[in-house]
Amino acid sequence: MSSRPLTAAGIKIPSLRLMAEQAFSRAAGAPLTGGNSVELLIDATATFPRWLEAIHGAQRMILCENYIYSDDRTGRAFRDALAERAAAGVRVCVVRDWLGCQRESGMRFWTPLIDAGGEVRTFNPPSFGSPLAWLARDHRKLLTIDAAIGFVGGLCVSDRWLGDAARGIPPWRDTAIAVRGPVLADLIAAFGDTWAQLGAPLDVDPGCSADLILPVGHVDLRVIATVPNTAGLYRLDQLIAAMASENLWLADAYFVGVSPYVQGLVAAARDGVDVRLLVPGTSDIPMVGTMSRAGYRPLLDAGVRVFEWNGSMMHAKTAVADGRWARVGSSNLNVSSWLANCEIDVAIEDAAFAREMEAQYLRDLENATEIVLRQPRLRRSRAERRVRGHAGGLRGSSGRAAAGALRLAHTIGAAISNRRTLDDASTGPLLGGGLALLALSIAAAWWPRLLAWPLALLGAWIGAGLLVRWLQLRRRD
Repeated sequence: MSSRPLTAAGIKIPSLRLMAEQAFSRAAGAPLTGGNSVELLIDATATFPRWLEAIHGAQRMILCENYIYSDDRTGRAFRDALAERAAAGVRVCVVRDWLGCQRESGMRFWTPLIDAGGEVRTFNPPSFGSPLAWLARDHRKLLTIDAAIGFVGGLCVSDRWLGDAARGIPPWRDTAIAVRGPVLADLIAAFGDTWAQLGAPLDVDPGCSADLILPVGHVDLRVIATVPNTAGLYRLDQLIAAMASENLWLADAYFVGVSPYVQGLVAAARDGVDVRLLVPGTSDIPMVGTMSRAGYRPLLDAGVRVFEWNGSMMHAKTAVADGRWARVGSSNLNVSSWLANCEIDVAIEDAAFAREMEAQYLRDLENATEIVLRQPRLRRSRAERRVRGHAGGLRGSSGRAAAGALRLAHTIGAAISNRRTLDDASTGPLLGGGLALLALSIAAAWWPRLLAWPLALLGAWIGAGLLVRWLQLRRRD
């Protein structure tokens, strides 16, 4: 399709391609950057060696931002590689999330790096003046080396991603990408924004300035670096769900879709789009897994195909649509990632890479169980026929679907407000929610201090925190 504007009665009318480009840029809050190369990395066995190889070759500056650094073999190898480069005079800057690293590693873990001249900053530790600030986390997984190569994906620095062959635990399924080209300037800027929140701004090495980063390929990329309350990726995900015409295949580790997004997937499926969702069969956070299953029914009723991974953990956060667009990053399809966290994702607008993502998705489905309400007639999309003809090895499981109805909050809210008719599958959440609320009410009636004291302490903490913030602002003036 031509990108030249059409004219009618002397008025310029932008083409649909230009309008889509404008919509993507505005929704994501991120421009499209051309001239890049991108490489798909599957699992830690491919990703961790590439990280270490790039670190060992660093000459100027290493920027690393991750949610979890574990004090284990993987974490120590990563830290020691950073320390060796710092001792050699390379600028090494690390951002760790306070909550993510709890019970994983403390600041003592970083002593070798700090002693070698590296810098480590902690995102959002507890603060008396901001008692609820801990809800916002830095969930990014980002590594850049010398403005020459960057890595984005879902992997943390931990042995868990490698599994445990001795105990029969397979590696976690996760996805990352390695990128080169002008997009490195966007990744460095995203890291710099986080770094500046935690102390002095980032002083970028002159050899890594944006004007020195040359094109190395022909792939168009968009870096979506979200911060709390911006919802750039949420808007883009909604837009992709609305614009997909052939297929939209999603993989997510902690899917708890909000109603507007679920409705977007439902509308796409009912319009004939091949919508698929791949989630963990066994989650490292069981509560989230239960909430995911509770939201299957509206998707399945609309024709969305839901699959559960049969391995130890499906941790990838990816999307591919219409054989032309793909996304890889740290964001999950839930409110926490969309609205509360710092996240980083890369949207790739390239047909060759999208086909590679489709092929990997079909391979993943061979190790997944399809969740069905009833035995459907399998429908193959053009994208699937193009890659391999069919997705073999899929097994149905109506037993698991019986446990999925609607999410607990929606079910109870519907029952209280009488917004819609509830079906038999809603009885479990209603029973559990009703018993829990009755137990809480009885406890409050008989032992009011059980509720009064915690609420009073919370109120006092928030009030004192507000006064502290007021004093700090007054001193700045």
